[in-house]
Amino acid sequence: MSEIYQPGETPPPAALPAPTIIEHLSTPVATYIIMVVTGIIYILQFLSEIVFSSDIPALLGMKVNEWIIDGQFWRFFTPMLLHGSILHIGFNMYALLRIGQGLERRFGTFTFVTLYIVSGFSGNVLSFLFSLNPSLGASTAIFGLLGAEMVFLFQNRELFGKQASGALQNVLSVAVINFIIGMSPGIDNWGHLGGLLGGLLFTWIAGPKLTMEGAYPRFEIVNERGSAQTLTAGVLVLIIFSAAAAGRIFGTY
Repeated sequence: MSEIYQPGETPPPAALPAPTIIEHLSTPVATYIIMVVTGIIYILQFLSEIVFSSDIPALLGMKVNEWIIDGQFWRFFTPMLLHGSILHIGFNMYALLRIGQGLERRFGTFTFVTLYIVSGFSGNVLSFLFSLNPSLGASTAIFGLLGAEMVFLFQNRELFGKQASGALQNVLSVAVINFIIGMSPGIDNWGHLGGLLGGLLFTWIAGPKLTMEGAYPRFEIVNERGSAQTLTAGVLVLIIFSAAAAGRIFGTY
C-alpha cells in the first residue's frame, strides 16, 4: 500500500543501505606452522631426555653467553624454538595463538614472520648483554608481538576509534602483568624487554598503516605500507641489536 502525502508535506528520506567495508586479511598460516615446528622440537627435546638423559636440542641451541662469544651466533635465534617444560611451551604457544592469528591476518605472512624472528633475536641479544644465565623459550618473540600490537593500535587509532583505546589499554595491562611475573626467579625479563623493544621498533616502521578508500556505499581498507618497509625495518632492527652484541663480543664494552 502506498502512503498519501498532503500538499506541502515532505516525505521522509529513504533509508540508506549499510556501507560495505572490505578488508583484505591473510590466513594465519605462519602462526600455525611456528606452533607445529616448535611443538615438534619440544617432542625431540623430550625424547632426547629419555634416550640420552640429556636435552641435546637445548644444549645445541639455547642462549649460552660463553658459547656465543666463542662464535656460536645462531644461539641468538634458536632459543625461540626451545622450551624447558610442558607448561613453558603451553603458555607460550597459547599466547602465540591468541596474539599471532590476529596480527598475521592484518600484517600479512611475510611481515609477521619477519616481526617474529627479529623480536626473538632482539630479546636474546638483550639477554646476552645483561643476563649471565642460559635461557630459552619463545617469550622473546611473544613480547615482540605484544609490542607490535601496541604500535598497530596506536598508529591506527583514528580508524578504530574508541575500540583502539580500550584494546591498547588491555595490551599494556597484559605486558605489565607479564613483566611483573617475569621478576620471579628463573625468568629472563631482559629477554622479554628486548623482544618488546624489537617489536615496537619494527612495527613503528613496517606495521600496517590503514586507510579507508572508496566512495559510499563501498569502502576498502588499504595498507599504505608494503614489503619495502618490512625489509627496511627488519634490517634496521638486526643492525642495531647486532651492533650492541658485537660490542660485547669483541670487547668494546
